[in-house]
Amino acid sequence: MSMKEKSVNCLGKAGFHRIAYTEWGAPDAARTLICVHGLTRNGRDFDTLASALEDQYRIICPDVVGRGKSDWLQSGSEYQNPNYLADLATLLAKTGAREVDWLGTSMGGILGMLMATVPGNPIKRLIINDVGPFLPKAALERIASYTGNAPDFDDLAALESYLRDVHATFGDLTDGQWRHMAETSHRTLEGSKVALAYDQAIGDNFRAGPLDDVDMWGFWDLIRCPTLVLRGETSDLLRQEDAEAMTQRGPKAELVEIPGCGHAPALMAADQIAIARDWLNR
Repeated sequence: MSMKEKSVNCLGKAGFHRIAYTEWGAPDAARTLICVHGLTRNGRDFDTLASALEDQYRIICPDVVGRGKSDWLQSGSEYQNPNYLADLATLLAKTGAREVDWLGTSMGGILGMLMATVPGNPIKRLIINDVGPFLPKAALERIASYTGNAPDFDDLAALESYLRDVHATFGDLTDGQWRHMAETSHRTLEGSKVALAYDQAIGDNFRAGPLDDVDMWGFWDLIRCPTLVLRGETSDLLRQEDAEAMTQRGPKAELVEIPGCGHAPALMAADQIAIARDWLNR
């Protein structure tokens, strides 16, 4: 089967905006998997995983507003979790699925965690990739240091080199995987230059106030669905002690540590995809 590019219109404070997404697998598949990316990434990060799982699932991979091929918002201050959740609720409604499984990396994991606390939510199983209910200040400062600060690039090779640098902790990706990430993460500017495909205002909003530790344990304790937590071995965003606490509170998640990665495992390697597939198929 092949990937299909689709979109849905969502209502925000300033009017409607378009959310782009890719869809894999049979439209009438019995199971639906929602894959949500990290802060400055987009749904094409899940191409390899979706291709591997499309024989079992209809897979929906959105570009959260302001990223990828989705519209940008008029005001950077609107790049907030409640607005993202409203858009994703519209997308979930469009799928028509009464139950979904959710896989979220970093920001996508936070959104899945928050969605799973809403009464009547459709999440049956939840995979959270390298994020948790406690976000340390130091890690947030590191992420803030590069978010929204990327320069324009002379060509795609220069953009790829930048991605290899700022996302080195994604793990040991192949040259082809880095190239794919660059090809699906850029927008063309006037002339021959390229830039990363996300609204730089996301970074401005991220740095709008003084950064501090973020505590969301109250939300975590409300989750009731089966949950798997993936942690990069050297992650600074999901500390080992917090990951272990996630196995003791709330949904009492299962925990798998991914060697050779920090924040966050790219989920492009066959062994990483197998972890998700095997857990979902229990």
